[in-house]
Amino acid sequence: MMGRQSLVRSMMMGVAFAAAVTIVVPAGTVQAAGSTVVAVVNNSPITSGDVERRAAFLRLQRAKGNVRALAREQMIDDALKRAEILRVRASVSSAEVDASYARFAATNKMTLKQLGQVLDQAGVGSEHFKQYIALQMSWPRVVNARYANSGTNGKSLVERMQENGGKKPVTTEYFLKQVIFVVPEKRRNAILGKRKSEAEASRSKFPGCDQAKVFAATMRDVSIRDLGRVLAPQLPEDWKPLIEKANGQTTGTRVTERGVEYLAICKKREVNDDVAAEMVFRAEDLAKSKGNEGDENSKKYLAELRKKATITDR
Repeated sequence: MMGRQSLVRSMMMGVAFAAAVTIVVPAGTVQAAGSTVVAVVNNSPITSGDVERRAAFLRLQRAKGNVRALAREQMIDDALKRAEILRVRASVSSAEVDASYARFAATNKMTLKQLGQVLDQAGVGSEHFKQYIALQMSWPRVVNARYANSGTNGKSLVERMQENGGKKPVTTEYFLKQVIFVVPEKRRNAILGKRKSEAEASRSKFPGCDQAKVFAATMRDVSIRDLGRVLAPQLPEDWKPLIEKANGQTTGTRVTERGVEYLAICKKREVNDDVAAEMVFRAEDLAKSKGNEGDENSKKYLAELRKKATITDR
């Protein structure tokens, strides 16, 4: 298992996972034993337990100053963000957060149980950590949707192309299938190495996408997912380097929450149709939103929510 110092370094990098949980505002918050309500944000209570867990998380990140006061302010901000994410329906699935959480554990050479134990020992808890990831990933979607046109003044696709000399941007189009060597969680430690070897060996024998399902049927606990058409700007960050470096019809393997996987590249070509052009421009706008401009928009948005909110101290 990784040491606490290594875990701290991972968390200090911003916990930028490619996933989040479905965000739910409960009708009533279940309080930990001995916890009390310390603030109410638009009828949503924040408990002392919530604040203590965030304070513990901040200590892991070596935050300075009055950590408990900072934790309380962050929990108020989180409540405002969570409600807004729900309002605009921008949250992503619980399956995705579980995948992200599992990737974090695997990257740091821990099982899910070991990661949970480390978080519990630190006073953070896995559920609080997942909710933190949820907001880190869902909130930028809300901000980007709100300010999507701010960088282009609402320019249409045609106007954007005119600025580009009348040319549509070119991007790469992939047709992909996902090959999954399933590893049950209960047997992960025992068989993961063997499954990785099996997955690696199968790549050289892959018969092509048309025969992928027949190929999978010749092996034990191997499944195929048809991902269809994926444009370069849409490539998941976890897979993008492997796809771009692929030499042949398959990528290298990755250990994921499901087991050991690789992608089959069924077709690859350069395209410049309207859909591709829109995707390229959208990716450019999203990149801008993640930079300083995105940070400023996030602060502005949150300030507006705070101004309209009813926040009561207890």
